[in-house]
Amino acid sequence: MSNKHKHPTISFRISDAERKQIEARILASGMMKKDYFVRSCIYNRICVVGKKETIYPLVQTVNALYLQLLEMQKAFAEYCEHQTLNNLPTSDEIQELQTGYNNMLTAIIDLLYGAKYLWEGEHHETK
Repeated sequence: MSNKHKHPTISFRISDAERKQIEARILASGMMKKDYFVRSCIYNRICVVGKKETIYPLVQTVNALYLQLLEMQKAFAEYCEHQTLNNLPTSDEIQELQTGYNNMLTAIIDLLYGAKYLWEGEHHETK
């Protein structure tokens, strides 16, 4: 098995009651357990618990993404001025960056949506 590359494993501990609830949901869904967990983690709404200060790390992440975009913009601008390919990112690097941005921005949007009750007060809508 030294040449086999497996995907990472995610595990966590749950109570007996939680396990029974999860097993019932998996059975009701008709999906395989793996598929149920993956879809639940990716597509379910995110519940944010805490204070407005817990959102600050998101602001830092958005700022880091912004700085990366500025660097890329600078590299493209230098290319246009000097026509040098030295600093230009490769197609694979751009694709990897795009995937990372899409994933991070989707997570940030979902987190902010889940945390909107923090700034909307008692008048927010529940769906």
